[in-house]
Amino acid sequence: MAEQDKQSMPTWRKILFAVLLALFLAAGVLLVLHLYPWGGREPVVSAPLPSQPPEESSEVIILPDNPKDFAALQAESPGIVGWITVPGTVIDYPIMRSTEEQEENYYLHRDTDGSYKYAGSIYMQKINQPDFTDPNTVLYGHNMKNGSMFAAVHKFKKAEFFEENQYIYVYAPGMVLTYHIYSIFVYDNRHILNSFNFYDPEQYNAYLQYTLNPTSMTRLVREGVAVTTEDCILTLSTCTTRDTERLILEGVLTDVQYTK
Repeated sequence: MAEQDKQSMPTWRKILFAVLLALFLAAGVLLVLHLYPWGGREPVVSAPLPSQPPEESSEVIILPDNPKDFAALQAESPGIVGWITVPGTVIDYPIMRSTEEQEENYYLHRDTDGSYKYAGSIYMQKINQPDFTDPNTVLYGHNMKNGSMFAAVHKFKKAEFFEENQYIYVYAPGMVLTYHIYSIFVYDNRHILNSFNFYDPEQYNAYLQYTLNPTSMTRLVREGVAVTTEDCILTLSTCTTRDTERLILEGVLTDVQYTK
């Protein structure tokens, strides 16, 4: 009996060691998932856009007043988070974002006051931060036959117009953001923000490389504009004549001016 006990001891030790090792590995996996959730908000790339101006920096430009009175605008429409202006086009609209109580895409067919409007509003989804600090902020707008909303994005398909009109301006509470337009292309109708984790440098870089070298027949890319995973980009998305496609206009953040 003693001889059998001595021979069985190593087996029990092996089983105990295997159980403890499995528990240790499982705990490690759970810790990693907690610290770095897939698609979560914890950034793994440096945020290039602080929502407040850095203190004591001689390079920071402080404007005396914001061109848009967001206190008054938000008093009328709490969903307003910014204002987009694209020189050379009629695009000069407030940017909306659903409140926590409202469903996603609330402004798809609603005016800024919440009333029904087929043309809807220019809006971002809740997955994007309202202060434009995400690596990629996506704005949606209808391609209206009367030329309103994001119909003017289609003008950038012409090389001459694309060359002559290079900037998008976004006004936000406390900030004026300048984006340099660098690419336009036809894309499929996938949900971009759900298809890429833009806080993962590899996935973000993969998307950026596509915007710099799109494979669609309709495409223009501005030469000499550098875009890396250290940058913030702004994506304008609108419809084409096909339900399976979207026209995408990309701009990279090149300047931030802070306002009082």
